[in-house]
Amino acid sequence: MKPLTDTPTDQAPADPGVADDMLATQPIGYWSGLAHTSVTRHLRDAMARVDATQPQYWVLNCVNGWPRAPHREEVVTRLTPMADGPSEVERAVDHLLHRDWLRTDTDSRLHLTDAGEAARVRLRELATGLRAVVHEGVSDEEYVAALKVLRRMVANVEGDRNS
Repeated sequence: MKPLTDTPTDQAPADPGVADDMLATQPIGYWSGLAHTSVTRHLRDAMARVDATQPQYWVLNCVNGWPRAPHREEVVTRLTPMADGPSEVERAVDHLLHRDWLRTDTDSRLHLTDAGEAARVRLRELATGLRAVVHEGVSDEEYVAALKVLRRMVANVEGDRNS
């Protein structure tokens, strides 16, 4: 495919087979969406094989990492922006309570049970192994550079030009 002009930054139609010398013309939305879809599917498929979901993993990590035991609403507020829908995190909390991976105390704060902590550790090991597959051939420096570019693009479109 030839560039639309002599300027390599003109927008071209999304093309998964585009040559490296034409990548600068490719739409970020297509490629970031494709990466999101592929990586998320890979992770969720692997978690399904061990009878867990990605939102359940988020909840276990969130409860574990909170400075004090959080209320359900705090977990839901923190994680819902990452979820596929407004009820996904609520359902994950319900499933984890049902499985006895979470419990509530007298103040309705969430705590990991021993089984929940064991599941969190197993899922973290799984996620770490999957991350290694996704990152194969990508150095930490390349990864950091890619994330900085994506963060800058998000800031550009959200109006935060000072970050």
